[in-house]
Amino acid sequence: MTILQTLILAIVQGITELFPISSAGHAVLAPYILRWHLSPTFLNENFLPFVVMMHLGTSIALFIFFWKDWKGVITSIFNSKSSKKLLLLIIVGTIPAAIIGFIFNSKLTSLFGSALAASIFLILNGFILFVGESATSRGKKSIEDLSYGQAAIIGLFQSLGLIPGFSRSGSSMTAGFWMGLEHEESARFSMLLATPIIAGASVLEIPKLFKAANRPLLHSAIIGGIAAGICALISVNILMRWFNKKEVNAMRPFSFYCWIVGGLVLISHFV
Repeated sequence: MTILQTLILAIVQGITELFPISSAGHAVLAPYILRWHLSPTFLNENFLPFVVMMHLGTSIALFIFFWKDWKGVITSIFNSKSSKKLLLLIIVGTIPAAIIGFIFNSKLTSLFGSALAASIFLILNGFILFVGESATSRGKKSIEDLSYGQAAIIGLFQSLGLIPGFSRSGSSMTAGFWMGLEHEESARFSMLLATPIIAGASVLEIPKLFKAANRPLLHSAIIGGIAAGICALISVNILMRWFNKKEVNAMRPFSFYCWIVGGLVLISHFV
């Protein structure tokens, strides 16, 4: 990939990772829409590690933005008198995606070469967001009010984000609504869950870029990760403000977007 293509993909990833419109899906659709004609070898072997490097930049941005939360979590580990509820909720919410990602890694990787599959899953993601919106009026809980079982359910829905087209943040936020979280609290918990999941994926995928044959790709991926992180800092600020102000129909614009983009790409395959 050229530097320009890398920067375009990084900007797309940095925005779509936090908005509930599937960063993985857009990572697949962007090269298709822009007619980049990437080689099958790159798509099947190196594209996922390349995208994960950008996710790592996003994860660092989220860690910075939610530093107060993470500072409390880290402090609770070393202070026996501090509440460890948030730490345990994050751990429980992370487990489902970690297990599913590990078991189905090869099958999920193969989906990153299919724009058709990503468009279909993006349309389905729109339906999840649309239906999930109906539960937001019941949301009164903060994160610490969740049970561990509810955190596990949110984590299970987060696993959908492993499939290009389904949004990790959208799925986990929607599940948070169903578990009774307020808009902003659901978004906050979703972003906190993102950091360990992305860190785990980075440990598995990024070492592939350090192979001698992939060394030039590594340099581009690092640039992309930095650009994605900068975009993510801006995006998460906008998203949290949006959910703070918008208590009704906050997810509807995103569901419409998923239907339009997914539908147009799907139609293009048959025209």
